Amino acid sequence: MFHHNDFIIRPAQATDLTAIQQIINTEIATGTANWGTISKSMAQLEQWWQHLQQHNFPLLVAQHKEHQTIAGYADYDHFRSLSGYKQSVEHSVFIHPDYNRRGLGKALLTALLYEAQQHDIKVMVAAIDQENVASIRLHQQLGFVQTGLMPKVGQKFGQWRDLVLMQYTFEDVNPL
Repeated sequence: MFHHNDFIIRPAQATDLTAIQQIINTEIATGTANWGTISKSMAQLEQWWQHLQQHNFPLLVAQHKEHQTIAGYADYDHFRSLSGYKQSVEHSVFIHPDYNRRGLGKALLTALLYEAQQHDIKVMVAAIDQENVASIRLHQQLGFVQTGLMPKVGQKFGQWRDLVLMQYTFEDVNPL
C-alpha cells in the first residue's frame, strides 16, 4: 500500500468495480485516452478483473482517505499473447475527471512500476494518444522513452488518431 497526500494506493477489491466502471465509461464517452466507443458492462469488468487475478497482474486504485472515493485506477496485462513476450506488459492508468492534476496518475504509475518489478517484469509499454501531452510528459518523468509513433492507427469521435509507444525497461534486463 502506498500513500499520496489524501489518497491511499491499494489493490482493488470487487466492491471497487462500480467506481472503476464509472471512470472508464466516462473516458470512453468523453476522452481520447481510451479509443473504445462502447461502454463497459459490469460483467465485462468482472471478467477482466478475474483475468488479471488469474495472471497475478495488479489492479490498483487510488482511494480518498476521508471520503473513501475511488479517484483512479491502474493495471497492466500481457503486452502480446505469444510466450516470448511473457515478461513484457502494457499498462493503463485512468483518473476520474474530478481528480485530475493532483499527482494521482504519477502515484498510480509509480506503484504499478513497483508491482511489475516485484513480479519479474522486464518491460512495461505505454500506448498513448499523441495529443495527450500530459501523459507523455508523465511517462518521460518516470523514465519511459518513446520507441514508436503509429500515425492514423485508430479512430475516435470521427477523427484518425496517432499513437505514441513508450517503454520502460527495468535495469536488470539480461539479453539471454
